[in-house]
Amino acid sequence: MTSPLLDDPRHLRAEIRAGRFDRSTTGVGGNALQANLAILPEAEAAEFLRFCQKNPQPCPLIAVGEPGDPSLPTLGEGIDLRFDVPRYHIWQDGVMVGEVADLADHWRDDLVSFAIGCSFSFEAALAEAGIPLRHQENGTVVPMYRSGLQTRPAGRFHGPVVVSMRPMPVRDAIEAVKICDRFPLAHGAPVHIGDPAEIGIADVMRPDYGDAPEIRAGEVPVFWACGVTPQAAIAQAKPGFAISHAPGHMLVTDIPAPQAERRIAAV
Repeated sequence: MTSPLLDDPRHLRAEIRAGRFDRSTTGVGGNALQANLAILPEAEAAEFLRFCQKNPQPCPLIAVGEPGDPSLPTLGEGIDLRFDVPRYHIWQDGVMVGEVADLADHWRDDLVSFAIGCSFSFEAALAEAGIPLRHQENGTVVPMYRSGLQTRPAGRFHGPVVVSMRPMPVRDAIEAVKICDRFPLAHGAPVHIGDPAEIGIADVMRPDYGDAPEIRAGEVPVFWACGVTPQAAIAQAKPGFAISHAPGHMLVTDIPAPQAERRIAAV
């Protein structure tokens, strides 16, 4: 059972920074906006920014850092991107070469941070509507897939749209569309409901990221655009160095997800 203290984003970030919380951030942080991370050298930042702007559903940009600055003050007091995410991936020449608990040995003065909205941000609203979330029930990481849908390229950055999947009865899927459409900075409404093959997923039981799903009788798979999409683009662009969050392990901000669109637009 999750401690109520983990519903407080600042307490959660303190636990992560202290090394006491290192698992997926689904179901924690209350209703706070959660964010995927992509961190690139300044030389690649403008091109990656264009990629996000051209692909707002898989890459809803919520904040951009200054070169060398690990803080994102518009998203929360005292955020330090070197320590406030449970797990990070290190990339070299488009290949993920390691997973680390912090960035103390990897941070550079030329790095620019991009915070990209996450579908975990609407999960509290789904739960409040009585829509169960299997990955939370089972304590697993939501399954994610490299789909046959393609992003709009920006220079070297391009590749498949990564999607996350949550199985549910059709009646709940219809309600989920209505609920999630209110969260454009958390990928918005699903991009596909039903047969995974229609979006190029050959085996829904074998995700590219996260854990294998449990799909029960009477349920359909529901797919959302996912903030792991930039990692697929990094693999294609092959920058000499990059950092991302480990899939499922997010930055939890201080911004309530229902207020995100208004709050972000004002800063």
